[in-house]
Amino acid sequence: MSKQLNVIWFEHLGILDVHTVGGKNASLGEMIANLAPLGVRVPDGFATTAQAFRDFLAHNDLERRIAQVLDPLDVTDVDRLSQAGKQIRQWVMEATLQPDLEQDIRKAWQTLAAQTPGELSVAVRSSATAEDLPDASFAGQQETYLNVVGIDAVLAQVRAVFASLYNDRAISYRVHHGFDHAQVALSAGVQRMVRSDLASSGVLFTIDTESGFPDVVFITASYGLGEMVVQGAVNPDEFYVHKPMLDAKKFALIRRTLGSKAKRMVYGTGTDTHIEAVPEDLRQRFSLSDADVLELARAAMVIERHYKRPMDIEWAKDGQDGLLYIVQARPETVKARATQNVLQQYRLKQHAPVLISGRAIGQRIGSGPVRVILHSAAMNQVQAGDVLVTDMTDPDWEPVMKLAAAIVTNRGGRTCHAAIVARELGIPAVVGCGDATEKLSDAQPVTVSCAEGDTGLVYQGLLESEIDELDLGKMPEPPVKIMMNVGNPERAFDFASLPNAGVGLARLEFIINRMIGIHPKAVLEYPNLPDDLKKTVTEMCAGYADPVSFYVDRLAEGAATIAAAFWPKPVIVRLSDFKSNEYANLTGGERYEPKEENPMLGFRGAGRYVSDDFRESFALECRAMKKVREDMGLTNVELMMPFVRTVETAKAVLELMARHGLKRGENGLRVIMMCEIPSNVILAAEFLEHFDGFSIGSNDLTQLTLGLDRDSALVAAEFDERNAAVKALLSQAIQACRAAKKYIGICGQGPSDHPDLAEWLVQQGIESISLNPDTVVATWLRLAGER
Repeated sequence: MSKQLNVIWFEHLGILDVHTVGGKNASLGEMIANLAPLGVRVPDGFATTAQAFRDFLAHNDLERRIAQVLDPLDVTDVDRLSQAGKQIRQWVMEATLQPDLEQDIRKAWQTLAAQTPGELSVAVRSSATAEDLPDASFAGQQETYLNVVGIDAVLAQVRAVFASLYNDRAISYRVHHGFDHAQVALSAGVQRMVRSDLASSGVLFTIDTESGFPDVVFITASYGLGEMVVQGAVNPDEFYVHKPMLDAKKFALIRRTLGSKAKRMVYGTGTDTHIEAVPEDLRQRFSLSDADVLELARAAMVIERHYKRPMDIEWAKDGQDGLLYIVQARPETVKARATQNVLQQYRLKQHAPVLISGRAIGQRIGSGPVRVILHSAAMNQVQAGDVLVTDMTDPDWEPVMKLAAAIVTNRGGRTCHAAIVARELGIPAVVGCGDATEKLSDAQPVTVSCAEGDTGLVYQGLLESEIDELDLGKMPEPPVKIMMNVGNPERAFDFASLPNAGVGLARLEFIINRMIGIHPKAVLEYPNLPDDLKKTVTEMCAGYADPVSFYVDRLAEGAATIAAAFWPKPVIVRLSDFKSNEYANLTGGERYEPKEENPMLGFRGAGRYVSDDFRESFALECRAMKKVREDMGLTNVELMMPFVRTVETAKAVLELMARHGLKRGENGLRVIMMCEIPSNVILAAEFLEHFDGFSIGSNDLTQLTLGLDRDSALVAAEFDERNAAVKALLSQAIQACRAAKKYIGICGQGPSDHPDLAEWLVQQGIESISLNPDTVVATWLRLAGER
């Protein structure tokens, strides 16, 4: 630029202007200039320059006074930090803008207002010159002011934004990250407001925030202005979109979670905002349509590819024009700094009663005495090693959050302030617990675990844990394909980081139990259910069109999450194998299930599918699996039929599947059979005529070969997959598949419990061994001769 300017329009800015207008405003200009033709909408506006800020300090003789306060300051002294920040902010607010800056802001404002039908409302946002660098996150360090109307209000909020450079958390953050206060300047961005108060808004990341899994876009959404999501004041809806399938133009929305969305921020009667309760009917719906979710994900991928790194993006939907806008975009900084190829796994060595649960942030474990803080004025009570328990946090809390062993909040989702800071600091946090401040007491010893999936758990007492580190870059080649047994979709992105050849067993009954919880016949009979059961089913199916859609879509989402995590490696999904007593435990289950003396040998597996009593229920599973493979495009899903007693039953189920659009061989569909009954081995050649191979279920095969009930403690000592009779059948099954040139693997518990059995299976010629995730590395190394 030929001369120094006080104000620059976004459209004239680019990413190289970080030192001129800060990272946030430079990024807005970069997107307007380069990404608008690709469908990324960014509201227009202008930015004051860093030089204008420095001139403002000089105009009011503030540089010297600020340095005198900050240079000797010990930021670990929370009270002194608070006093220093308050003094400096007061000086800035009492200062005046230099005349040329004020004149330039007025002129730009008038131009923007002239382009606006009706009254112009803007957001005034901060943008620090050291902000949003790839290795440091200044997100939330300074202030944003929404629904600012009139030039006088804009001028006042520009000063307020300047003052926010000296918020307590911003001062502390700069010290801890080695930034010189005098070298960081501030730019105020004045951006046209998006009327998300009439619709919804939120935050998205172009990776999974907890595992760092790169192939998804993670989106949070809630009603009203976006500050509620950013601050963690609401538990938002959550969505995952699979990038490869979005590129393939498939229905790539693989998972949805309905948030409570209890409150929203909307416009006030004048130029302010206020918070109101969200009507119950809106809370029971998703705040974004599927089409909007996919459009946001496409925009996010455009932005990520342009910047060539994972991104943290704020978005808003305008309730007047119905369009989606990107209002901020910055590099994601936590997973970007993570050590590559080194896997850290935290694991509890003991368990205790669970006191409370919420959304897990990070994958670590922390313990210590509870410190309940109900108001920010009491923050100085937090001591190093405390478990900080509060309603929610905002950036003012950051100086004491650094002291905590873990953080627990009543409110907030995975993109709220507490979550972002916890990831940055590398400490576990459980957010959105609801009533943590009531259930947990000061000085109470607890352990906070975020190492067990999406759900974070707060345990009673101080529990022992351990950390395993694995250098994934040094894994030797094994003599056989090592696959994994994955039943919990919430852990799929984590498990995908382990060395693997895919998933050898994904159990649909685990997904039904965890993500649905309703007996399939109850959703089919709805609404003709008893009133109390009908009410329960209605509540459980909130957010979906009807209970049948809920059942099918949730089942599809669970399987799709696992398939997406391991794409394009094979994922063998076993069709449901609940026993009658297990089905009875689902909501409504006792209404439909028989009482059996020995459910293990009763109404289960393939025989259940073809019975008149269960055919309609099985059809729901088929609909879900067809959706995963055809609509979502996840053709790496292979299907597996469990507990097939006779060849005739096998043929009947395959015909039924074909009628529901799952014909073996079409669209590359492979159908595997569980080999877990002695008859399967005895008649292996006949069974294999109808399948693409066997996966050995060593649990049931051992039970039925030795004639013992594996659920009975009385005979448990005799249960051993290494028994000579069991091994004879295992060997026969392997040789039958090899002779037929069909797939042969094992997914039973045996190889996970007994590494020597795994070695024997390799000697017999098994093609793949599917293990529990916690035994993958040890078994892999043993089979490769490293242990």
